[in-house]
Amino acid sequence: MPRRDHRIDVPLDHADPGGETIGLYAREVWREGGETLPFLVYLQGGPGSESPRPNPWDQPAWIDRALRDFRLILLDQRGTGRSTPIGGIDRIPGDTVQEKAERLTHYRADAIVRDCELLREHLGADRWSLLGQSFGGFTSTTYLCLAPDSLAAVHITGGLPAVGVPADTVYSATYAVMREKSQRYFDRHPGDRDRFRAALDLARDGAITLPGGDRLTPELLRTIGSNLGMDGGAERLHFLLELDPMAPAFAHDVHALLPFSARNPIYTFLHESSCTDGGASGWSAQRVRPDDFEADELLLTGEHIYPWHFEQRGALRQYADLADLLAAHEWPRLYDEEALRRADVPVAACVYYDDAFVDRELSLRTAGLLPRVHPWITNEHEHNGLRTSGESVLDRLIGLAKGL
Repeated sequence: MPRRDHRIDVPLDHADPGGETIGLYAREVWREGGETLPFLVYLQGGPGSESPRPNPWDQPAWIDRALRDFRLILLDQRGTGRSTPIGGIDRIPGDTVQEKAERLTHYRADAIVRDCELLREHLGADRWSLLGQSFGGFTSTTYLCLAPDSLAAVHITGGLPAVGVPADTVYSATYAVMREKSQRYFDRHPGDRDRFRAALDLARDGAITLPGGDRLTPELLRTIGSNLGMDGGAERLHFLLELDPMAPAFAHDVHALLPFSARNPIYTFLHESSCTDGGASGWSAQRVRPDDFEADELLLTGEHIYPWHFEQRGALRQYADLADLLAAHEWPRLYDEEALRRADVPVAACVYYDDAFVDRELSLRTAGLLPRVHPWITNEHEHNGLRTSGESVLDRLIGLAKGL
């Protein structure tokens, strides 16, 4: 599989193009004979995750499908992978935590779009197409607002964002979905109720130590519910609960299922900002947490970041003050409804019917703004359908964008 590396410098702050720069990396991939095909840019989910690596032995199947029609641009979004990374708190430039937080306000979707525009110009492309997964779909929607004339087509999987609504509305909707998924899971595996309660009791007693030394708390244990939003996630939880909670395998496996870690720090302290279309998030998931989630420990949580994550996860403690400042930051809007109504670009969007992370009804409301949208509502997959059935999912989206 031929490939080519691209490295350019981009402004940290696009409003100050003559100021400090950071590095941006992208890998161009094509199949033999496809070196003149149009470009497709993959925008990864997250925020804070690098693009997948093209390894024939271990790569998502959608890559092969993409290469039949496109040259693929695998972008490491700013702060990730081989682009200038965000590391530990001591490695984030700035003399104070306030300066570090101000720096990180330049890592949202609007900055990623402007990075893409500089990369497009570097590659000499008049237009290119996008494939946005989850947060990558949010970024694609921002792209439709800021630079629609640069786009030939947009393909979105589980990533049509809520436009013009507060973060509280977004997180309230995700709790409603997690309530249903939790109840459905324990109805399907009734024996797991007692197994999960037993694990909760041991966690409450501080009896389970995770790899790295953190204690597994009941709050952390309930966050494994995020896996219920993924294809195969219910099975992973069931197999976990088959294990003796005091066995080393249980601690190892539950650690792998926890949703927030220092592996991708941007995902922790900028997560709520990606769902905030203007204003401060103010720890939204914590504030709108329903009363029944406090009363019933069998209601599992999903992609909900809480202030206590930065206390209970040892590797995240360094970011606690930074996270508080970013939660209080007044963010500019990411989307412009009128710009979306004017965007003369074909958009094919897969909307997962029971998506635990991106609410279906809020996504369809956004779809109603786009003049050339082709929504595909499906219950065949959970949020990671592009990963688990990528060839068929992307094939369907490419056909929809072409009007087939």
